[in-house]
Amino acid sequence: MSPNVEGPTHASAPSAPVLAAYSYCEAVTGTQARNFAYGIRLLPTDKRQAMSALYAFSRRVDDIGDGTLPPEAKLVRLEETRALLGRIRAEEVDEDDTDPVAVALAHAARRFPIPLGGLDELIDGVLMDVRGEEYETWDDLKAYCRCVAGAIGRLSLGVFGTVHTGGLGAPEAARADEYADTLGLALQLTNILRDVREDAANGRTYLPAEDLAKFGCSEGFHGDRAPAGADFAGLVHHEVRRARALFVEGYRLLPMLDRRSGACVAAMAGIYRRLLDRIEREPEAVLRGRVSLPTHEKAYVAVRGLSGLDARTISRQSTRRRI
Repeated sequence: MSPNVEGPTHASAPSAPVLAAYSYCEAVTGTQARNFAYGIRLLPTDKRQAMSALYAFSRRVDDIGDGTLPPEAKLVRLEETRALLGRIRAEEVDEDDTDPVAVALAHAARRFPIPLGGLDELIDGVLMDVRGEEYETWDDLKAYCRCVAGAIGRLSLGVFGTVHTGGLGAPEAARADEYADTLGLALQLTNILRDVREDAANGRTYLPAEDLAKFGCSEGFHGDRAPAGADFAGLVHHEVRRARALFVEGYRLLPMLDRRSGACVAAMAGIYRRLLDRIEREPEAVLRGRVSLPTHEKAYVAVRGLSGLDARTISRQSTRRRI
């Protein structure tokens, strides 16, 4: 049975100004998002360009939230960025516009069915950061993660498209957005664990307050050691189990993607799963500095993704669950 491929709406060969805009976005991605860049290198040119445009716009939003401007100025900048997104959505950005990110994203949105509302959700999530919101429960934190990461998963799916085969069935295939969202949550929770010390230094606490209280960590993380009497390892292992369950669910997206899109997702998710392994083995390492993977290990994960091994494994597991 031949697959039903859902992908670009209508393609147009990029003009010189658009190619220059995409090149700018790819440079931003390559220098500021190395884990992300490892995955999108595996995509064909048009999808790689579109993903770089999405990343560059998302990075702009994140940089406003993480920058040194006072909160009032950040709110203004975020609303200006939302207005720019409105111009992109209304197809009011010309190819000779002076903003390369806007030019690239506008072209990508014409090329692929990208749900640009996901970028509104990202802005909403960064507004939560600017306002200093904290999270009492996992459900509270999950709502934030869906804005800043789940939305990115759904935006990415607009670029990837899906490949529906007879083995999946319509009900399962219809859940592609849900799985992309869940995989985004898994990546974001891993990020939160990795950056717990850095976030504390910036006055931010993301882990649920009820979890912090349960493991004696309500005082926060302001040094290279856990608070006296705290079960920091217990807290980390609790969140790692939660992240692993999200990865298992989100990985069900892989069989729905074409080979190279699946490789991209498997590479990015694989890098973060290995980060999670490192954090689980040595929880207090996150209090001493940022945990990362060496280049050769990232390259291995990318090759594994390109081989399709992860996608085939998940497909077999999904088939067994349905039998």
